[in-house]
Amino acid sequence: MPRNQFQRMVFAFLTVLVTVHAYVFYSLYVINGGVFTELTGAESVLKAIHIMGGVSVLGKFVPIWAVVLIEFVFAYSLEILMGSPCSFKLAAKVFDPAKTHPVLFETAIICATVGLMCPAMSFIAAWLYYPYYEGFNIFTLLANWLKLVCFNFPFAFFSQLFFIQPLIRTVFKFLFRRDIAARAYAEQTQNLHG
Repeated sequence: MPRNQFQRMVFAFLTVLVTVHAYVFYSLYVINGGVFTELTGAESVLKAIHIMGGVSVLGKFVPIWAVVLIEFVFAYSLEILMGSPCSFKLAAKVFDPAKTHPVLFETAIICATVGLMCPAMSFIAAWLYYPYYEGFNIFTLLANWLKLVCFNFPFAFFSQLFFIQPLIRTVFKFLFRRDIAARAYAEQTQNLHG
């Protein structure tokens, strides 16, 4: 899909923008929501977070928007530096991009991206959301990391494959429709003359 560095940056930005919001919601409401409401006696997760003074990040309570911003910075940096380049290389080791149907190759890229990004972001989250008030223990950190990978991987895989990536690809095609049409025209012209 993306053909140059600018398009790759835009594609990554759109992907991370949707993904981080989905994961923050998943983490706060689905995974931890019951604990938050139980601890505070609040009727809803949002009220529970408000009563707690925010979400604990590095031992300090911060508002949800700060959690989204922090995770966005980490996720976008990882996606640009590791996720996108490495996932394409991994997919290309298994499938020849020139001979493989684009849907199959894109699916391989999505799977490789989830396989790389989920453990990496879960490791960062294990550091960010570690219960520092209990003191630090490396084994607790590693156990929390493994737990986060187990919780996040199925959600990451299915949400990326069936919801997020189809949405982002549709938005990307809309944003770069002129470039895509010009490329298709150039390929048709080349095929007619070549």
